[in-house]
Order: sequence, then structure tokens, then C-alpha cells
Amino acid sequence: MALSTESAGRLVALLDAHQDKISELWVSQVATTLRGRLSQGELDRQVRELFRALRDALAGGSVDLQAGDGAEIRALLAELSRARALQGFTSTETSISVFALKDAFGTATDVYNADTEALRDFIGFGSFVDDLGLFTFAAYAQAREEVIADQAEQLLELATPVVKLWDGVVAVPLVGTLDSARAQVVMERLLQTLVDTGSPYAIIDITGVPAVDTQVAQHVLKTVVAARLMGAECIISGIRPQIAQTIVALGIEFGDIATKATLADALRHALRRSGSADLARRGSARREQ
Repeated sequence: MALSTESAGRLVALLDAHQDKISELWVSQVATTLRGRLSQGELDRQVRELFRALRDALAGGSVDLQAGDGAEIRALLAELSRARALQGFTSTETSISVFALKDAFGTATDVYNADTEALRDFIGFGSFVDDLGLFTFAAYAQAREEVIADQAEQLLELATPVVKLWDGVVAVPLVGTLDSARAQVVMERLLQTLVDTGSPYAIIDITGVPAVDTQVAQHVLKTVVAARLMGAECIISGIRPQIAQTIVALGIEFGDIATKATLADALRHALRRSGSADLARRGSARREQ
């Protein structure tokens, strides 16, 4: 709701006259909602910055939150929302930090017992605060989505490690469902590791993949083809009996790609292929001991 110049001027006068009382009540109400999860000093700083920005915006007369005269308070609310999202506060706890201003203003100025004109000003002020609260909620939702997207990306990277098993042999142990996004991450990390290490052999271990369907097989095959273009031979390990039966039933063809039941079998195969059969035998002898 747009405020007239006269109404905004009267509100600014009230804010200036009761600044300390309004800020104190505002901080107190927000602190109760947040239940001590934000320091008193930090909360007091945030409230006073918002108070100043809101007061300056109203001093400009008729305020449009989306216009240039609302830029500072939009920036403060966006910063507040992002900080609360990162700290784990809920959207309600974040929005109440703005909505609480209405009650703090009404109590400090005793506007509830004022004349009709003052009540009309307060209603307009309340609508303006509502706009601020809705903007805060939207900014919080956007910030929360960004946080979730960042966390999902980090989880993808953590869930797709590329480890060096032997000189010239790297492995990608896959755990969980392999979708298109994760398959792309697997391919990128594997290819980069092949470049960094110069390894001629890569093992893709699917022991931790609960089920293999046509889509999963296609993702694996694309990764193998990409690795071959880099000059590396891929071996697929972790072919359990159930997965083998599923692959046959689906008619999936791995062609000339080597497949092994276990990661150990795949490593021995890579060592033999690389001319390190003696190392493979010694490794097997150590395990038997």
C-alpha cells in the first residue's frame, strides 16, 4: 500500500520519537521467537539497521518497495534472509523478524488508543510492513533453494570419489542410484583423474548400485567410451548374480568391455593387462597369508 507524503511524514516523526522503545520491543519479540539461537548483539544490530533503512525509506514519502527508494531495505532483507537460511532458521522464524515490527510500533506509540487519522496511518504502515515480510519470505525461499542446490552438488562430489588403487590403475566405486546428473559428475571426475595421473586403466565398481537397468547401463557405457577416447581401458566390477541375470534379461550388451565379479578381480585383471602379473601374484599371496 502506497503511503501519502503526509502519512509517511507523521510515521517518521513517531519512529524518531519512539526509536529506542520500538527497537527494544522489536528485539525482545524476535528474540523470543528465535529462542536464543542468535546472539543478542547480532540481533540488536540487525534490527537497528532495518529500523534505519525503513525510517529513511518512509522519509522519502510514498514508498514502493520495488522502486529505487527501497533498494537499501531490499538489500538488508535479502542479506538477513540468506543468513537465516544458512543458520538453519525456518521461514516463519525469519519472516517474524519483520512482522514483529507492527506490534512493537503499536505498543510503543500507543496507536491503538489514538484518533482516526493515526489509526489510518498505522494501517498503511502495517501494509508496508506486510510487504517487507512477504519480500523476506520470498528472499528466504530463494536463498534456501540455493543452499539446497549447493549441498546437493557437494553430496554428488562426495558420493563419486575417484581413488588410485595402484600405479596406473584408478577406480570409481559407485554407491546408490546412478541418474543423469550423477553420471555426468562421475564421467567428469574420472576423465580429469585420468588426465592428472596418466593412468591407462580405470575400474568402475558397481557393487554398491542396488539395481542395474537400461538407463544405468547406458550411463556406465558412456563413461567407458569417454575413458577410451582418453586412451584408458575400463573394467566393470561388482557384477553380482542378480545384476548379471537382470543384464541378460534386459538384453544389455557390454561388448568387449571386461567385467568382473569383484573389485579385487578387476584389479588383478588390470595388473595382468599392464604387464604386472608378478605384482598381482604377490598381492594374491599376501591376501592368502
